[in-house]
Amino acid sequence: MTELHWMTATQLVAAYREKSTSPVEVAEYLLGRIEALDSSVNAMCLIDHEATMGQAAASEERWMRGEPQGLLDGVPVAIKDLVVSKGWPTMRGSNTVDRNQPCEDDAPSVARLREHGAVFIGKSTSPEFGWKGTNDSPLTGVTRNPWNLSKTPGGSSGGAGAALAAGYCPLAIGTDAGGSIRIPASFCSVFGLKPTFGRVAAWPASPFTTLAHAGPMARTVADSALFLNVISEPDTRDWYQQPFAQVDYCWNLAKGIRGAKVAFSPRLGWVERVDPEVEAVVAKAVTRFSELGAHVELADPPTRDPSAFFRVLYFSGAGFLLDEYPPEKLDLLDPNLRLVVEESRAITRRDFQQATADRAAYGASMKAFMTAYDFLVTPMIAVPPFDTPHVTPFDPQGTLWMEWTPFTYPFNLTQQPAASVPCGFTDSGLPIGIQIVGRHGDDARVLQAAHALEQFLGLAERHPEGY
Repeated sequence: MTELHWMTATQLVAAYREKSTSPVEVAEYLLGRIEALDSSVNAMCLIDHEATMGQAAASEERWMRGEPQGLLDGVPVAIKDLVVSKGWPTMRGSNTVDRNQPCEDDAPSVARLREHGAVFIGKSTSPEFGWKGTNDSPLTGVTRNPWNLSKTPGGSSGGAGAALAAGYCPLAIGTDAGGSIRIPASFCSVFGLKPTFGRVAAWPASPFTTLAHAGPMARTVADSALFLNVISEPDTRDWYQQPFAQVDYCWNLAKGIRGAKVAFSPRLGWVERVDPEVEAVVAKAVTRFSELGAHVELADPPTRDPSAFFRVLYFSGAGFLLDEYPPEKLDLLDPNLRLVVEESRAITRRDFQQATADRAAYGASMKAFMTAYDFLVTPMIAVPPFDTPHVTPFDPQGTLWMEWTPFTYPFNLTQQPAASVPCGFTDSGLPIGIQIVGRHGDDARVLQAAHALEQFLGLAERHPEGY
């Protein structure tokens, strides 16, 4: 039998139904695992043994009656510390946030999980306000990658990625305004999906507005599909949420990609620096699409480097959130985040409007390009996991995470579904991911492609040594 900490959500639900294990047994075991391991990983910033075990006991009673509450009854889930949850403070990795805040509401994804009987294993760490692609904060310190504790797990859902890789839980909520689901998924060799914008409701609204997505992270594509079934259910608090499609993302997951048209763009036509090992591993993985029956061709989207206007939009969000903080609170921020706030003050109204217009043109070009293809495939990250707590591997004093994540934020701009799938490792054993981007709204097809590649490569069963 698979060890409890590596059981998938799908396996756990089946085991509860067969009564070969119970939600109480699983929750107790995982909490013990976190207690034993997390002093070195630091993936979790809040553990509430009483609340978690109370949820597990209630779930066990339902299973004993043969009346499970929903699709994920009894399944442990980690909640990112940017996502509000009733009864637990949401500290956002910041010393500027009041720990005694009211904790009376669930974010939409948390509410749907609660309705489906999930067990909340705790809150996972995030950089301060989720601002960067690595995972350390003034409040919670440095989160480390279970594959190599000297390396970053990526961010800003780095606590979620590390928790999945270390076997703390099978599911974790992630958010992504510039790559924050996909970066840690790649660095931690787990699966992450940034759904089409508006597929998963979010509330309160992100300061990064329509760049920000919420989505599922898991160790397998099948678990993420099940997870998406739950968190994509409607919530009236998010006026951006798309009309509820009532799609079963698990249905026909094994359809495969025979006959699909795949554009492989190793550098998007403009990316200058990609690590040679990343490039080689991704190129090899792309050949698997042909072996799975897809038609693959080298093709770059007819788009330019969007980093300048993405930066305007992203920095504007950070400035909107923090610019009115008094000096004594600004002094408590991550110094690099404070630099972002200071730089945002130079952005004019015309700059913002121009960036918005540039984004519209960029999205239109990408949408036109995708009419000829079912999928666009790229490297996920330009580099393997690097030493923590550096913000960038290119310059130890550097402050910009965007320079090593050129394949992530373009698809926050376009709002397309984009997934990170484990595709291999460096010679030193560090994970590498590949990105599968779909047409706008085609989340189910992206999951099918990711599932086909995952099954072919067989990497979902590979875990960090010692875990």
